[in-house]
Amino acid sequence: MISETAIEVNELTFAHGSRRALDGVSFRVSLGERVGLVGPNGAGKTSLFLCLAGVLRPQSGTVRVCGLDVRAERRGLPRCLGIVFQDSDDQLFNSSVHDDVAFGPLNLGLEPGEVRKRVSEALQRVGMSGQEARVPMQLSGGEKRRIALAGVLAMRPEVLLLDEPTMFLDPRGRRELIGLLREVAGTQLVASHDLEFIRELCPRIMLLDGGKVIVDGPTDSILADSTLMNRHGLEVPWSLR
Repeated sequence: MISETAIEVNELTFAHGSRRALDGVSFRVSLGERVGLVGPNGAGKTSLFLCLAGVLRPQSGTVRVCGLDVRAERRGLPRCLGIVFQDSDDQLFNSSVHDDVAFGPLNLGLEPGEVRKRVSEALQRVGMSGQEARVPMQLSGGEKRRIALAGVLAMRPEVLLLDEPTMFLDPRGRRELIGLLREVAGTQLVASHDLEFIRELCPRIMLLDGGKVIVDGPTDSILADSTLMNRHGLEVPWSLR
């Protein structure tokens, strides 16, 4: 029987030295869900993403992504999970846009023809067709964001993690990103301080603070709760005031 759960986290704990970044975090995300992750700086959002991606090893708890135990089956994660980091420079390290987008598919062992096809399709989806020869480090912040996303989309992951995806995007780029993510199949977990963006994209959100999931539920009911938002260093979006 195929599981309908894309992400399953139980009692996850992770500490940076003596500081506990994640403290008994538990949640599930179903296949095909788009879930927002909100909270103040230092809440543990990025640490959670890195644990889900197998980059950080938690002290306790279990993490399963696409049915894989992240601790025991980390090698299989690139085939089912993609992550777009908050800082695009962390993902762009080749001498051309083409090579950066092709890096993931090549490491999956795909044939050259399939890699070229995926690179072309991914660049088209993010509005960067014809930019294959450009040097990533010479791109604008918004262009780097698009290329980082293209590199992940080219791998066609079942689960997509996006850390502050609207950073460096102008209003048009932000609108285009919303449209793109609505079209992308699969499961998405989106961490952002852009609460209007989260509201437009994600029907469900989790509020994380102090390494704990404070509340998990319908986006509008949580974001409209001014007492809750103020308590955790956030503000009610203008569209809900």
